[in-house]
Amino acid sequence: MNEAPGRARPARSVLAAVLVAALAMIGLVGSPTSARAAVDTGRWYVIESAHSGLVLDVEGRSTEPGALLTQWGRGDGHHQQFRFLDSGNGYYRIQARHSSLVLDVFEWNADNGADIAQWEDLDATNQQWQVRENSDGTVTFLNRFSGKAMDLWEFSTEAGSRISQYDDNGLAAQRWNLVPVSSSGTLTNPIRTNGADPWLEYWDGYYYLSTTTWNSTVVMRRATTLAGLSTAPDTVVWDDAGNTSRCCSHWAPEFHRIGGTWYLTYTSGNSQTNLDGQRIRVLRSTSSTPMGPYEFMGTPLPNQWNIDSSYLQHGGNLYLLFSEWIGQNQTVRIQRMTNPWTVTGPQATLTTPQHSWETQGARVNEAPAILQRGGRTFMTFSASSCNTADYKLGIAELTGSDPMNPAHWTKHPQPVLSQGNGVYGTGHNGFFTSPDGTEEWVVYHGNPSASDGCGSTRQTRAQKIDWTSDGWPVFGSPVRSGQVIAPPSGE
Repeated sequence: MNEAPGRARPARSVLAAVLVAALAMIGLVGSPTSARAAVDTGRWYVIESAHSGLVLDVEGRSTEPGALLTQWGRGDGHHQQFRFLDSGNGYYRIQARHSSLVLDVFEWNADNGADIAQWEDLDATNQQWQVRENSDGTVTFLNRFSGKAMDLWEFSTEAGSRISQYDDNGLAAQRWNLVPVSSSGTLTNPIRTNGADPWLEYWDGYYYLSTTTWNSTVVMRRATTLAGLSTAPDTVVWDDAGNTSRCCSHWAPEFHRIGGTWYLTYTSGNSQTNLDGQRIRVLRSTSSTPMGPYEFMGTPLPNQWNIDSSYLQHGGNLYLLFSEWIGQNQTVRIQRMTNPWTVTGPQATLTTPQHSWETQGARVNEAPAILQRGGRTFMTFSASSCNTADYKLGIAELTGSDPMNPAHWTKHPQPVLSQGNGVYGTGHNGFFTSPDGTEEWVVYHGNPSASDGCGSTRQTRAQKIDWTSDGWPVFGSPVRSGQVIAPPSGE
């Protein structure tokens, strides 16, 4: 992988030497200035070849370690944007924006022509580059391990040509223009602090986000980019102040478009301290957006404690999903609906805590959410106590035809999203689709410390879902705080 077959390196060395001598004689090779800080570590750059006019590009937009660095026409995608991480002593790592991996002399190959690829950031010397500013305003990248310069192999002007290293010769194939791009809109987690129980949808050019308030209000924020939600202002879309039956402790808002109309559900009660009165409430938007205004439609289950409502649409029917205590177990329940605020018929229990990962701190299954793809229906739920770092996501699949029949649901024996990468208590999720409809994303909350619990420390976080070849969703591990991630496709 380090050397393309059939490359005539000696011939290239002779050619380079001849060109350097000839260009020096006519004054076209400027003397480089001394190495100094030619970059702003707070900026992202497109890196353009002074020889070809093409830009550095991670081949195939790959996020995998080992993906090669090539050149391509400028498109300003995140796989063509890089920033410089200071390694000290005048050296930097060059980080790809879409993958958060850094440029690396692959496999510690010190030879001329060795590949440049992206790899996990180890701050190793083969990942450290001196940025030397040249007299013509371009820069040259010199690798600390090999002492060689980042080089456009064989002076190619073709898109897709590989980037390698070669003896420092000052030619245009080793000269690069740093073109700053806007640093606004960089997507990192968390998306929102104090963002428990998040629900997020993309609709008609905007992302909409609502989270728990614990007071008398339901709030909503919107932005044209997912990253923009982090600074978007909150708008109060509903306020129950003064209504004694539902005034307080507002939790877990969700909004769903059903039959062309937006419905918003939330949990609230009659006290900020005594939570025995918690019930599900339903609002209906009188506009075409989730921002409302809203009108109150009802309390579907007024005679029993219930929280964390969501909807399932299946087989032409609408179902209410919710959580309720049955004995010592907090369970996920279901009931059919005649409309988005009215239930009918019997209730059934779909999931009950049974595995050890569902019983940490308390025996809890709550916060169901539906994910449908390729004709399959999955239901995630949160397991264990939210006061523990072990709060996590489980999943069940509708493997039969009747959502009301517990035997037609199959619970996966292992959780699908758990604490990791400095994120704890990963639970209470929702799903949303990318602007171009090609990706499914999960939104959830997590804590920055294992000692945090069910309060305002919980942060809204989001990441893309992958899929196995047989159609099973893969959530992976929580994305580390501050790690740059590619935004949803089509943004």
